[in-house]
Amino acid sequence: MFVLSVLSDISCSTVQSLHCHRLHYTFSMGGRSGLQTGQPSTGPLLGVDTFRHMMHLCFVSVRARPRNGPCAQRCSPVAGQPLCSCFPGFSLLADGHSCEDINECLLSMHTCHLSNERCVNTLGHFTCEKYVTCPAGYQLRSNMCEDINECTLGNHNCGAGFECINTVGSFSCRARLRCPGGFTHDTRGQCVDIDECRTVSQPCSSGFNCVNTIGSYTCQRKIILCGRGYHASPDGTRCIDIDECQTGVHRCGEGQLCNNLPGTYRCDCKAGYQYDMFRRMCVDVNECWRYPGRLCAQTCENTPGSYHCSCTSGFSLSSDGKNCEDVNECLNNPCSQECANVYGSFQCYCKQGYYLREDGLTCEDIDECSQSVGHLCAFKCVNVPGSYQCSCPEHGYSMSPNGRSCKDIDECALGAHNCTIEETCYNIQGGFRCLSFSCPPNYRRLSDTRCERISCANFVECQNTPVRITYYQLSFQTNIIIPAQIFRIGPSPAYSGDNIIISIIRGNEEGYFSTRKLNAYTGAIYLHRQVQQYRDFLVDVEMKLWRQGTFTTFLARIYVFITPNIL
Repeated sequence: MFVLSVLSDISCSTVQSLHCHRLHYTFSMGGRSGLQTGQPSTGPLLGVDTFRHMMHLCFVSVRARPRNGPCAQRCSPVAGQPLCSCFPGFSLLADGHSCEDINECLLSMHTCHLSNERCVNTLGHFTCEKYVTCPAGYQLRSNMCEDINECTLGNHNCGAGFECINTVGSFSCRARLRCPGGFTHDTRGQCVDIDECRTVSQPCSSGFNCVNTIGSYTCQRKIILCGRGYHASPDGTRCIDIDECQTGVHRCGEGQLCNNLPGTYRCDCKAGYQYDMFRRMCVDVNECWRYPGRLCAQTCENTPGSYHCSCTSGFSLSSDGKNCEDVNECLNNPCSQECANVYGSFQCYCKQGYYLREDGLTCEDIDECSQSVGHLCAFKCVNVPGSYQCSCPEHGYSMSPNGRSCKDIDECALGAHNCTIEETCYNIQGGFRCLSFSCPPNYRRLSDTRCERISCANFVECQNTPVRITYYQLSFQTNIIIPAQIFRIGPSPAYSGDNIIISIIRGNEEGYFSTRKLNAYTGAIYLHRQVQQYRDFLVDVEMKLWRQGTFTTFLARIYVFITPNIL
């Protein structure tokens, strides 16, 4: 102790070396005499060999850990003094240099699951071991189940005449004496008779009884009397029923069922049959007649021993075999277009524009164009599947919004013509005409359709030459009703005493037109012959006006366009 107190600046390794020398000194001076005299000591008594081993470990520790000094595990110099500490899992004792193992299991400093593990403390640490339960005949050792030798430990119940034989997990008792055949050892090791009638399975064949004897047994035949309808069992111990139905010794007739009864049997008719007392046989029951209207929803058909329900067309038999369910024929697409299921049948329908044929299944297109009483279309009707469409001539017409009538295309208004700048476009039904209006010599142009005479040489010329030439355009179709008034002519204004003379001076070589005087100052032009095809006419109509004793001539140049009646 004094050595450690005076060496204040000594290193950890030097102090530990001195500690080993102190241990040697202590044993030489006090520890050894304590061993010899038996004086009390603070620790266990050490022998010479043990002390030498401890000294060897001490100096080996000094060489292996030169920095531990007086500390049992760790040494750290602090202010010239050694400071001891311990490894994890150890705690420093009160002496300041010794280390003691921490019992983590006792202090609950472990991480074991106590539900199925147990904590086992180790030096500086701990381990978790799972609980092991050993079956009977085994004991737990080193965390393993090993067999218990009941014979060695005396934990057996073998009698005095038996020898204990250890087995894995148990033991057996073997008799020390050997018994003759038919005998066995009892619990005391004595030889006793074996009752073979009880211990042996079926020692005797059927029909015999087993009788035990000393060291053996005998078999005696059984004697049993049974009544009518019964016979002895194979072992001869009881009477059992004779199954007349199975053995075929019954007297049931054809179509009957044999039912075995205790000691006898009974003949019954099969289901759907009844016994006829006169003919003494089973006859079929006509359930359809016996229960009319109660068995089947629609049709009942009798069958041998039973009946069968059936349904009429359009129905199918339901799963209960009695009722009828409507068949949805439309699921099989029998109709070419629309199908409507009705109770017990179906009905085919056609879409608009189709009609149902005689087969009631197929739809055929209606030719509205050929079957129409009136005029569906103004020009041409074109049949299409399920409907119809109206069409117009390829040129000169367009379809009206109603989809039926055609309207003339005014090429002049739309500019869809090929007239020159010197020509005037005039629209007609289904087309147009390019007209050129020119005034003859001695006339001047007042407007696009009117020319006026400039002068005349004498009175006769002034009366015979037109004072005014006016152009007119008329358009009619070939189906115009004849005779037709197509133009009226007269002075404007007209005065009392006026009188006119009208005549066609050119353009009527074929005689299609005629004139008629309506009154003194009004005349008319008529178309009195039917024009079969389209034609263009230029008719010059002259009107001489007599007014106040003088004739004045006027000329109307009328373009008459006859167009085909295609609408």
